[in-house]
Amino acid sequence: MPEKVSGWKHVYSGKIRDLYESENASQADLVLIVASDRISAFDNILSPAIPGKGENLTAITNFWFEKLNVPNHLVKEVSAPSEVASRATVAKKLEMYPVECVVRGYVAGSGYKEYLATGEICGIKLPEGLKDGDKLPEPIFTPAFKAEVGEHDQNIDFEKVVELVGEDVAQKLRSTSIEIFKQASAIALKAGLVLADTKFEFGRDPNGEEIVLADEVLTPDSSRYWDKAAYEQGKTVESFDKQIVRNWLLQIWDPEGSNPPTVLSPELVEKVSLRYAELRQKLVHANQ
Repeated sequence: MPEKVSGWKHVYSGKIRDLYESENASQADLVLIVASDRISAFDNILSPAIPGKGENLTAITNFWFEKLNVPNHLVKEVSAPSEVASRATVAKKLEMYPVECVVRGYVAGSGYKEYLATGEICGIKLPEGLKDGDKLPEPIFTPAFKAEVGEHDQNIDFEKVVELVGEDVAQKLRSTSIEIFKQASAIALKAGLVLADTKFEFGRDPNGEEIVLADEVLTPDSSRYWDKAAYEQGKTVESFDKQIVRNWLLQIWDPEGSNPPTVLSPELVEKVSLRYAELRQKLVHANQ
């Protein structure tokens, strides 16, 4: 059950975030986004929650909103209620585009599996002979259609994005996503991190900008981060993100079978909590 927040009415819950609308009529164009400590993998919400996760996700997102040169949905003039202030943001309501704007700078994860099978990712032909973790010549835009909660996002090609949002918006989503990725990659390197891939979400402000960055941004839930020193030494890279949870599940569960186990080990919960906190510290400390 979503928690009660004074002055705000709960309207929707995703896997991780709970959304609220203001009970103040003068703030009808605002939404309160509360990041919970829930964690999901393979489209399943797992338990127990990860201590401090919601606070770290919010801090990392706000860090990137400050650093990136792109319009975002944050409303700084209105404070989040004190009971959720450390893991909540107040934002403009947007008309969200139904596209997950995935950008990959390296071939890894599901992208690597698709590459092995087809030589492509989302219809983009890639050089032959790439190995898992190899850097791509240039970042690529590999979008997905945003599914409802409980369903799988569907990888799509750029032509499908055009069909969904129109040629002009599709071009802007692609170019903006790649530009943000390049900005963020440079900032991450200063913190000793490799940003391998990430996903962005954008919306349209009915009263302003056509392309507005929204939701979470470059968090360990939406991105793949590697330790730069380990990567350069050719070592197997353990990421600063929820890939740790996916790897643990795959050791004890067959993805082709039934739903995964939903209870995480205490050791894994502690490890994930520390990793999220470490990523936040690395980013903030290196870019003060």
